[in-house]
Amino acid sequence: MSSMTFSRAINAGLRKAMEDDPKVLLMGEDIGKLGGVFRITDGLQKDFGPQRVLDTPLAEAAILGTAVGLAYRGYRPVCEIQFDGFIYPAFDQIVAQVAKLHYRTQGKVKMPITIRVPFGGGIGSPEHHSESPEAYFTHTSGLRVISVSNPQDAYTMIRQAVACDDPVLYFEPKRRYHTKGEVDETQELRDALPMESARVVVAGTDVTLVAYGPLVQTARDAAVAAADEGISVEVIDLRSLAPIDFAPLEASVRRTGRLVITHEAAQSGGLGAELAASLTERCFSYLETAPVRVTGFDVPYPPSKLEKYHLPDLDRILDGVDRALGRPNSLSGLEG
Repeated sequence: MSSMTFSRAINAGLRKAMEDDPKVLLMGEDIGKLGGVFRITDGLQKDFGPQRVLDTPLAEAAILGTAVGLAYRGYRPVCEIQFDGFIYPAFDQIVAQVAKLHYRTQGKVKMPITIRVPFGGGIGSPEHHSESPEAYFTHTSGLRVISVSNPQDAYTMIRQAVACDDPVLYFEPKRRYHTKGEVDETQELRDALPMESARVVVAGTDVTLVAYGPLVQTARDAAVAAADEGISVEVIDLRSLAPIDFAPLEASVRRTGRLVITHEAAQSGGLGAELAASLTERCFSYLETAPVRVTGFDVPYPPSKLEKYHLPDLDRILDGVDRALGRPNSLSGLEG
């Protein structure tokens, strides 16, 4: 085991994937000599050469279009989208080509493309640099969508994504890049939790709190704070956004009878809506109250001075827990 930052764990996972398979190559804007704007690929071009770590033009559609051709030829391209909001020029390639080609060719063609997307807010940047576009892609059949929340998963799941024969969008929370944690680099992929599996990270009995990516740590903090008031919150890290691993979610909700879902993306049409609807269908007779969503607001991403009001934080998540428990909260107007 070694201690490393979130960003270094991704770098180590990419390095391992490239060492294991010569068909793995990286593509993206400034990822070679510079090592990417977040230095995630630092040192990889030096060690593997410019033919395997390619600096591309500022053209996301071209990056993904080239990746499709490479995948046809048996390569496993890993494409970096420099910032979350820059993914939209590649939207047509991803949803109309990458997601469809395996089905369109009746399984004859595989698209083992990994698309790395630094996403979410909390770094003081404006729109196009702080967005959460994951719901656009969870709606698209043919794509796997995952989001990591800690250095160990960052290391393991980038390797799993690269090894997968399906296209994978790998959402990495940029405000967690400097978070440190223990990483077991010796773990074999066959022994790791499958990347499509959710994980219970805090056991609890009163409320189920579901989060992913940057808000998993905030949810854990909320569970600790709630425990001080005698409330037991079970925190589940979703990890896979498409497909969703419903089994541990159902088991938890049937035990607690209450559900809170949190994500940075806007509420309308977000992943929280799908989770709330699906778990209500599956666990209706067990629910003590309606599911609660704690999300970003339905507005364009605000200027940096306002983002602390936009992003779900500890207080807003705890308020959501209070709502699920019928305790005094910001919407009830009741005094404690």
